[in-house]
Amino acid sequence: MHERFTTVALVAGVGCFALAWCLEAWLPLTHIGRIPVKTLEELAPEPTETFLELAELYPKSFKRAYGEPTADAFHDSLRHARDTYIAEGCWHCHSQFVRPVSNEDIRFGAVSTAAEYQNEMQLPQLLGTRRVGPDLSRSWNKHSTDWHVAHFFEPSWVVPTTVMPNYRWFFDENDEPNRTGIAMVTYVMWLGSWTEDWGDEIDEAGENDS
Repeated sequence: MHERFTTVALVAGVGCFALAWCLEAWLPLTHIGRIPVKTLEELAPEPTETFLELAELYPKSFKRAYGEPTADAFHDSLRHARDTYIAEGCWHCHSQFVRPVSNEDIRFGAVSTAAEYQNEMQLPQLLGTRRVGPDLSRSWNKHSTDWHVAHFFEPSWVVPTTVMPNYRWFFDENDEPNRTGIAMVTYVMWLGSWTEDWGDEIDEAGENDS
């Protein structure tokens, strides 16, 4: 009797494990594999006005960092900025996900949709851990290039009440944006730009305070 119970328990345990593996691993992976994910080249085939403006504002720094403002240089800057955004822990304070709670849609615009994350620059998604600074999922139309340059150099210059530290290592000895600084300004001013044709419901956001 004891052996029969042990056998049944073993078979049940193995069966439950197999079922859980199918439901929680195999099925999601096969489903996710069929979801179309845009590459950066598809999402942003040409350099943004911000990238071109930075090339004009800081010609020597830009030339040293990226050469000419080509599409390849633009894509390189965005990928470098995303890596930096993760490495510096920016996502701890600045999420890229408008949640359906706490009136976030009033502050940052419509609640984020799954379609916004179907591109390589949102994998893995930077949902954030806490709300210290504003959500940046659609920060592309919020401030000027000069504003962002000053904000990284000394955040309190543009937002006196901010708790954000400065990022002076994004700048060279002449206080001009270096490779990382150019990339970060380009990246922050590019985030969410691919939603501009989705209508006012998802584009509209309130004024963000940093």
